[in-house]
Amino acid sequence: MNTGSSATRTPDDTPTTTGGSARRTAATARTAWAERPVALGRAAALWALALSAGLVACLVNLAIWLLGAGVGLLLLPLAVGTLRRLAGTARRRAGRWTGVAIPEPYRPTPPREPGLGGRVRTCLALLSDPATWRDLVWASADPWIGGVIAGLPGALVLYGVYGALVQPFVWGPIDRAGGSNWYTVIQVDSSGAALAAVPVGLALILAGLLVGPWTLRLHARWTAVLLAPTRTARLRLRVDHLSTTRADASDAQAAELRRIERDLHDGAQARLVALGMTIDSVEKLVNNDPQAALSMLAGAREASSRALEEMRDLIRGIHPPVLADRGIADAVRALALDSMLDVEVTAELPGRPAAPVESAVYFAVSELLTNAAKHSGAERVEVRLGHRDGVLAAEVTDDGRGGADPARGTGLRGVQRRIAVFDGTLTVRSPDGGPTTILLEIPCALSSPKTSSS
Repeated sequence: MNTGSSATRTPDDTPTTTGGSARRTAATARTAWAERPVALGRAAALWALALSAGLVACLVNLAIWLLGAGVGLLLLPLAVGTLRRLAGTARRRAGRWTGVAIPEPYRPTPPREPGLGGRVRTCLALLSDPATWRDLVWASADPWIGGVIAGLPGALVLYGVYGALVQPFVWGPIDRAGGSNWYTVIQVDSSGAALAAVPVGLALILAGLLVGPWTLRLHARWTAVLLAPTRTARLRLRVDHLSTTRADASDAQAAELRRIERDLHDGAQARLVALGMTIDSVEKLVNNDPQAALSMLAGAREASSRALEEMRDLIRGIHPPVLADRGIADAVRALALDSMLDVEVTAELPGRPAAPVESAVYFAVSELLTNAAKHSGAERVEVRLGHRDGVLAAEVTDDGRGGADPARGTGLRGVQRRIAVFDGTLTVRSPDGGPTTILLEIPCALSSPKTSSS
């Protein structure tokens, strides 16, 4: 079930890597070229977004000017809401297309209240949020800066198509009409000049395809300049996050204490009370009916064994001994052995994280395995544990039917709250039809340089 990595070797025990490396290099090159037309389409989508942002910026400015007339009280929340949705789209595209993560910096908006006073308070809250003004500056400047950046690859390709495919057919009519026809530095007034424009046009098409990914990255950095939270906003968001996670941790701790109390009261405590009553009965029967006393002692012994087993189960639910003794990797392997599914565990941890982090990851993985067995219809699960760049990562992938969503529960929200206490993040990729991949990441340091690998 738990397998390690292995290398394919030739009869002389020399690893064969040359052919595989060449194939991987060729595959990577093909993938890179296949992504360039995609980057071109994405740049066009960013260009269209820039134009939309410019129009919405005009709408927001109009709403601000009309506040004195009262119409702006109705128009401003709608305009700012539209602006924030466009800014959110720009942030998501930057993260999804280039890996530049841009968190939302907005302050919580108070709930809308009826009447004129409620509308005034809503508008004041929107206008007092610095992120609203940064969004407005972005929307006003993006058609000029972001639009130029995003439009560059498309403009190169279109101008290249014009030179390579259109010029050979239009230079004649233009020349006969007495017009001056130039393509880049070439004056196209003959068939030879038109043919000379073809390779220039093809070069421009190639240049447009080549700069497509670069313009996406440049546009993402430009977007982050205005739409990313400022240092003050980041500190405020951090405080809000810590306050929320502290409240969640307190609620989770209280719920855990109630569960332990309930399990003790309904399980081990009830058995121990019954055991005491049985011993009292044995004391009364030991002289008059020794055989009955012996029978009751046998039942008491069985009850004490069950109580002990329940106590052990309760202790494992609080902090499994294998986790304390052998660490997160072996504890997750123990979960894999107990699971109904075919679970493969791979771990590369050059040391151990802090005990609270180990416990959080252990119970999070346990919950994910339970979800895979109960809700996804999976048969096989892969668990990968690793630590890189100061982040402990646990990735759980199952071959179920997909569709997992933290917003719909299925235990994912509880997992999210559990790791959020340690500033951890939960990433879910679960398209309909599967597979489902859930990545847990918690910033932490490791202790001793002991290596744990599967």
